[in-house]
Amino acid sequence: MAFELPALSYATDALEPHIDKLTMEIHHGKHHQAYVTNLNKALEGKPEANSSIEDIIKNISKFPAAVRNNGGGHFNHSLFWSVLGPNKGGEPTGDLAKAINDAFGSFDEFKTKVQDAGATRFGSGWAWLSVGADKKLVISSTPNQDNPLMDIAEVKGTPIFGVDVWEHAYYLKYQNMRPAYLAAIWNAVNWDAVAERYKKAL
Repeated sequence: MAFELPALSYATDALEPHIDKLTMEIHHGKHHQAYVTNLNKALEGKPEANSSIEDIIKNISKFPAAVRNNGGGHFNHSLFWSVLGPNKGGEPTGDLAKAINDAFGSFDEFKTKVQDAGATRFGSGWAWLSVGADKKLVISSTPNQDNPLMDIAEVKGTPIFGVDVWEHAYYLKYQNMRPAYLAAIWNAVNWDAVAERYKKAL
């Protein structure tokens, strides 16, 4: 079974003004589609083409660079779209809120750490909130299309929230002001979706 581009669960203009419609159209319809197309090409005729994207990512050291880059791109973006939504933002509640407070002291401190992880990632990459092997939350960043689920990641874990800091994620609206994009993204976070991922990762 070839991998497919997942449909967005909201309109491309639904995250305005925080993420603009044109960026969403290009980011989802062009960039993410290219990762899917190139991943399918890289796996063509190989038995792993029938594996789940999660199984491929967990064993990424066994694959060539084309699978690492495009498989990571597909996994990362699929997660990214799922943890955003219209009329969202605010703060998490329940177990996730408690875990964030326990790990980082407060929600504001958590946001600062995620924004720092994204702002200081040199070049292209991602900032992540993951559940570590000890079931505690951890913030990290990865280069390019790597992620914490990969067996080659410096900080390993199950990612439950990620912020894309490639320029294609923000440049049309924010130009070179990555910190402004990182501050605005909180207005579009679907905390219910993140909480669901947190529950599954425990």
